[in-house]
Amino acid sequence: MTDGKNQIELIRQRFKYFNRFMLLLWHLGLGKHINTLSRFGGRIMVITHTGRKSGARRRTPVNYAVVNGEIYCIAGFGAVSDWFRNIKANPQIEIWLPSGWWAGIAKEVTDEQIRITLIRAVLRSSGYAAQAFGMDPSTMTNEALEKAARGYRLVHINRTLARTGPGGPGEFSWIWPLAAMFLLPVTLILYLQRRR
Repeated sequence: MTDGKNQIELIRQRFKYFNRFMLLLWHLGLGKHINTLSRFGGRIMVITHTGRKSGARRRTPVNYAVVNGEIYCIAGFGAVSDWFRNIKANPQIEIWLPSGWWAGIAKEVTDEQIRITLIRAVLRSSGYAAQAFGMDPSTMTNEALEKAARGYRLVHINRTLARTGPGGPGEFSWIWPLAAMFLLPVTLILYLQRRR
């Protein structure tokens, strides 16, 4: 049992590093582009939440699904997920979607009548992430999926207000024109030198 817990903790730590990379891509204005490859990497949004102890703003990329116009996501590591514990303590959040930036309220979905259907939708929207954890939401029965996802926490996000301004997705997208202005002359010089 300890080996299983250690392995899960190792996977959680790896996800934290991967999440930092994903956040950088969102800050650079690439959130829409990340989601164009959703078949592989899944549909990804960023949740901004408040640390339950520190009070600091935290951001976490997660897979999500839109079902009947509503946003759902899963805390795949269950109740121990830091972001999940933070939204339980303070459900006021913000989300970065490919289509915009929203304020919202997060609430855990515990209704067993709809829970497995919504979990299946989120897992289908997660690209190969679900399969990496040994689940194929397209072929698994409800019973098998419920057993595999028993510890998962399903979260509904009610969008309350469209957001704009500084501090949102793409705040560092100004880097791209600057990089192009620098790289274009360098590329031209290298090209001309090779032609000689």
